[in-house]
This record gives sequence, structure tokens and C-alpha cells, in this order.
Amino acid sequence: MKILNSIGCRMDNPSTFILLGIPGLEAAHVWISIPFCTMYTIAILGNFSILFIVKMEQSLHEPMYYFLSMLAITDLVLSTSTLPKMLSIFWFNSREINFSACLTQMYFLHCFVVMESGIFVAMAFDRYVAICDPLRHSTILTNPLVAKIGLAVALRGGMLVLPFILAARRWPYCRTNIIPHSYCEHMAVVKLACAEIYVSNFYSLSVVFCVFGLDMIFIAVSYTQILKAIFSLPTKDARLKTSGTCSSHLCAILAFYIPCLFSALMYRFGKNMALHFHVLIASVYLLVPPMLNPIIYGVRTKQIRNRLLRLFTHKGT
Repeated sequence: MKILNSIGCRMDNPSTFILLGIPGLEAAHVWISIPFCTMYTIAILGNFSILFIVKMEQSLHEPMYYFLSMLAITDLVLSTSTLPKMLSIFWFNSREINFSACLTQMYFLHCFVVMESGIFVAMAFDRYVAICDPLRHSTILTNPLVAKIGLAVALRGGMLVLPFILAARRWPYCRTNIIPHSYCEHMAVVKLACAEIYVSNFYSLSVVFCVFGLDMIFIAVSYTQILKAIFSLPTKDARLKTSGTCSSHLCAILAFYIPCLFSALMYRFGKNMALHFHVLIASVYLLVPPMLNPIIYGVRTKQIRNRLLRLFTHKGT
């Protein structure tokens, strides 16, 4: 491991980084791991259940559930890219991570966060067409178009995040190789560089405001039109039934964007905030959406709920 020495800065990259976990709460790592492990287990079981049900149930082979399957895959990758290493820190004090492995983790983490945002936009578009123009839903959202949207979401995430990694690999790390975080978060890593990192800082902020900002604007516009269509329905029962199809999506959106934006902005503007609180929030936001999404959609979506009940009833019988 290469760290700052008494002679001066080493201008090459460290072979490994040291992840501290949650700084200041090291004594409680074992206790913190219990809810983390529980949430991760629920996320794995829930999202695999969603994928299994959508694959097995022929009636669910339609755009809404294809997008839900994309969301489940994204959540699985998002949580699995960070949680196993975090748990190894909490349980076995295994803090070392290879430099290339750290950048790989950083890439998958941020790539799939951007992808998840894009999937929520696609799901909002699907709900907009289904409610505002239901007669043309099947002709507009065809399977080839759904596949193209999924490919565009994946390419957008991969291409936007790639400059993060290229810049992070380019910086010289000579101050220390200790990352005061539980995983290789972009800003936590590049702040260790002994160079001006305003390019990385500016680009990451641009992605946060442009990508997430534009995505949230598109979602807000879609749901404004959806609400207008709902309130124009003639009966209360029709309004309740139609709004029920959107409530699960709105809950999932709030569970994703609120902690995600809070964590991203806290790194730049929360200078006086306790480090352990910041790292704890940044760690939790990677777990809460993957855990909540299958629960929200499983409870709120009648077709998935019924298929799951039939599955367990059949097994019980």
C-alpha cells in the first residue's frame, strides 16, 4: 500500500484502498450489520420473486411488468455490488479492496443508480399512455419499443458514468489510501487525490442535476397529465381504481429519489454534518429502494399478489 511518506507525495496509484466502514461507529458494526443483512436478504428474495412471477405468469408479459423486471434486475445489481463487501467489513474486519475492484464497484454502483432513474421515467411513460391514451397503449408500447427503451436506459447509465471512472483512475492518490466510507463512493474516493478534482466534482454535480433533475421533471409532467385524466373520470370508483395503479409507482419513486439526492448533495454542502451520519445515510439508500420496491409492487399490484398467493398455497397444499 502506497501512502503519503515523509519525503513527499507518491504520484502513482495505491494497490489497495482501506474502507473504514462507518467511521466513529466501528464498535457497533456487528449490530449495524443485522438490519443491513436483513434488508439485503429481503431485497434478494423479493426481487428474484418478482422476476420469477413475471417470467412464469403469461398474463404479466406486458410493458409495465417488463419495466418492473428491469427495475428488479437493477436493484439486485445495485445492492449486490456493495452489500457483500460492507458485511465483510462489519463481520470480519476485511477492509482492504483492490484499486481496480474499487473502481469497478464505483462504476456498477453509479451506473445502476442512473439506470434505475431511467427505468422510473420509462414506467411513468407507460402509466401515462395506459391512463391518458388507453386504446393506443398496446400499439404505442410494443415489445420492440420496450426493448429499445431498456437498451437506451442501459447505454445512458453506462456512458454517463464512464467518465467518473476514467477521471478517478487518472488522479494521483498520494495523501492516504484510507476511504472514510463503507464502499467506494465516487466523491469519497476522488477526495483522496493530491490534485485539483474540480473536473470530477463539476461533472458529478452536472449528472446529479441534469440527469436526475430532467428525469424528475419528466415524471412530474407525466403524473400531472395522469392526475388530470383521473379527475376527469365520471365516477369515484373509477378514479380510485385508476389512481391505485399509480400509487405503487409513486411510492417507489419517493423511496429512491429522496435519499439518493439527499446523499449526493450532503457530500457537497453538508460540511458540518457528522461523518458517521453521512456514511450511514449513504449506505442505507442503497438498501431501502431494492428492499421496498418488490414489497410495494407485490402488495399494490393485484396480479403479482394473486400469483404469489397461488404459489404459496400450491406449495402448502
